[in-house]
Amino acid sequence: MNVTIINTGGTFNKRYNPIKGQLEVPTDNIALDKIVESCHNVNFEIKNVVSKDSLDMDDNDRQIICDAIKATKNDKIIIIHGTDTVHLTSALIKEEKIEKKIVFTGAMVPMSIDTVEATMNFSQALGFLNANIDNGTFISMHGVVVDSSKLVKNRELGQFLIQN
Repeated sequence: MNVTIINTGGTFNKRYNPIKGQLEVPTDNIALDKIVESCHNVNFEIKNVVSKDSLDMDDNDRQIICDAIKATKNDKIIIIHGTDTVHLTSALIKEEKIEKKIVFTGAMVPMSIDTVEATMNFSQALGFLNANIDNGTFISMHGVVVDSSKLVKNRELGQFLIQN
């Protein structure tokens, strides 16, 4: 299976910078590399674009992500994205009618702090792409993969929940 990963930053990738005393979004793949090195039956193409917390993304950044999706030859794509504005980027992809199998994922807690959530969300996205699915834009978070418009971040609970 061939999968393109578009790594846009977000909490999934954040690491603590002891000099600045804060969490930062790096421009490398260290968090992601730890996961993909265990996937022996998948050929990954990794593209780093934007490298921001999603709260710092603007419409230009979202267009860069759309352009990266359009430019890849693979039709199976995982997008690592910050959880605060994933709904805006996924809506733009739907608006632009990009016909590929696209699964957004991320984490509420940086992988550098706790590896479980990010690894689970990514693995769930990868497994979903391995199934016989139609083209669409989905989100993989907290135990489900659904149409990206049906999963909503509940800030009070710190969880993604299915919206009816």
